[in-house]
Amino acid sequence: MRDKEIQRLIGKEAKRQNDTLNLIASENYVSKDVREALGSVFVNKYAEGYPHARYYGGNMYIDEVEELTKKRALKLFSLSPKKWNVNVQPYSGSPANLAVLHALVPVGEKIMGMSLAMGGHLTHGHKVSVTGKLWRQVPYGVDSKTGEIDYGEVMRIAKKEQPKLVIAGATAYSRIVDFKKMRAIAAAVGAYLLVDMSHFAGLVAGKAYPSPFPYADAVTTTTHKTLRGPRAAMIFSRIELSKLIDKAVFPGLQGGPHENQIAAIAVALEEAMKPAFKKYAAQVVKNTRTLAEEIKRLGWRVISGGTDTHLFLLNTASGGIGGKEASDALENVGIIVNKNTIPFDERTPVDPSGIRIGTAALTTRGMKEREMKEIAFLIHSVLEKASEKEKKAIRERVARLCRKFPL
Repeated sequence: MRDKEIQRLIGKEAKRQNDTLNLIASENYVSKDVREALGSVFVNKYAEGYPHARYYGGNMYIDEVEELTKKRALKLFSLSPKKWNVNVQPYSGSPANLAVLHALVPVGEKIMGMSLAMGGHLTHGHKVSVTGKLWRQVPYGVDSKTGEIDYGEVMRIAKKEQPKLVIAGATAYSRIVDFKKMRAIAAAVGAYLLVDMSHFAGLVAGKAYPSPFPYADAVTTTTHKTLRGPRAAMIFSRIELSKLIDKAVFPGLQGGPHENQIAAIAVALEEAMKPAFKKYAAQVVKNTRTLAEEIKRLGWRVISGGTDTHLFLLNTASGGIGGKEASDALENVGIIVNKNTIPFDERTPVDPSGIRIGTAALTTRGMKEREMKEIAFLIHSVLEKASEKEKKAIRERVARLCRKFPL
């Protein structure tokens, strides 16, 4: 690379990724093939419009890429093209959610989504998001004792508020969402059901999490979390809604699609169809459960008592350390997490009561239950405010793990 400054920063970031334990639930490591597609000549092409209906010339191969990506997406999730369509153009997850709302819900109407404070996402109608400014959020949360969704309470709220669309899915909820019950709730008030499976899409693809497709009207997902693809998104919709959603994406919200990104999605989807990916998805769940159980055994409180997915929330404040301090202390020894609010948090989002932990990235590196138990002990030691001597020993153990499981 001629730009030595950027080359230097790429090298530093590559080293940082290789030399740290990444427990951020929304991150993963893509294959070299995905990176090659992402940096391909498709980055040069403007392709405003859809296959065979472009506003620019020279898109014959672009059309093939996009059609192949759509075909693979439907195949991966066992969807009939006669019943489902998929739009692979959204730049990321937030625009994907915005596009569905734009397509299906008149501005000013009510949408029902999990509260951000309870584990939901900004784009599920939170007031600081455009989704909360254009539509009125009807929030639901989790039970204060179990930490899990109380579907009876969600039904009660829905019947009272009469939202036009119900969103299932979250960004910090560790249990399996009961899509059948969410469908019943939406049906009871005549609402659409949107499932945001951004976090667990790879688990659905790998048969380690129930599919939302039998129950949803539309499904959005990012492609860079458990699906292990580039930073992008897709919108699946029942065929009768597809024209509305396609128009909401383009020309409603976006111009030319990032076709290099779409090509990289295609590569990731093909990888996710391999038998090895099913084993990967199962191992992610095993690793997360092992890590959560071991941390619990060491005396820490895990929200909802455990996990069924790739992530969980850890209440650090119950052990006398805030989420920000915990995140900073762990990063200091090479363990990367993110601070996170927990349900019914009495602290601020800037310095919440917990951290969010995920195992998808470390599972990609090849780590299994044995390593999870060691990592649980390292996290525990740091949160117990280890001495400088102990921190040095922890850094050395982190370095050994990273060397044993290189990127």
